[in-house]
Amino acid sequence: MTTDGLRLALTTLTVLPLRAGRVDRRVAAVAMSVAPLVGLLIGLLLAGLLWLLSGAPSLVAGGVTVALGVLVTRGLHLDGLADTVDALGSYRRGPEALEIMKKPDIGPFGVAAIVLTLLVQAAAITPAGAVLAWTAGRLAVPIACRRGVPAARPDGLGALVAGTVPAPVAAGLAIAVGVAAAWAVPGRPWQGPAAVAAALLVVVLLVRHAVRRFGGITGDVLGAGVELATTVTLVGLSLKW
Repeated sequence: MTTDGLRLALTTLTVLPLRAGRVDRRVAAVAMSVAPLVGLLIGLLLAGLLWLLSGAPSLVAGGVTVALGVLVTRGLHLDGLADTVDALGSYRRGPEALEIMKKPDIGPFGVAAIVLTLLVQAAAITPAGAVLAWTAGRLAVPIACRRGVPAARPDGLGALVAGTVPAPVAAGLAIAVGVAAAWAVPGRPWQGPAAVAAALLVVVLLVRHAVRRFGGITGDVLGAGVELATTVTLVGLSLKW
């Protein structure tokens, strides 16, 4: 089951063409729980590229690095962000809002969300920030999939993964990433944990709002949580108090 869970996490969160194994809610629980590890691997890859591009203008290096992150994830989370923002921006609820999320086109709210997210990420990314932010971004997955959070639809990714992660596991992952974040900003051991805490607060608020507006979470909401947590973490790391 653990191997199947790792395979499901990698095939869901990256472009790796692994052969599908067993897929059920027990496997999904493992996959959602190891999502931060997948984020760590992506973050290390991006940090390496950013280091190689250290001679380029910072925004160019950041833009190329963020573009690689999009390619590695097939733009899946950005698509979820756009669909979620469009649905929320419509001020509709329940099935009507979910129908907007299913449409293949992207509205103005979604376009603005993607552009602003990529711009902020490209401007704020650093090697250490890439490692922590992409890990914290995927920490949004087990937080959103913790027990007690329902699925908005009876089918789809949300129905498979919603409520699969035990609350103690989600909490333990959050604490582990928060504590490990102390190294992210030299001389300021509190700033990394604070950035992670702010990112997780945004995810919790997003999930609560999704439950009120949509009736639960969907795969798109998970993607929105990933992108928001990644961006908030990068912004938190970039601030100079």
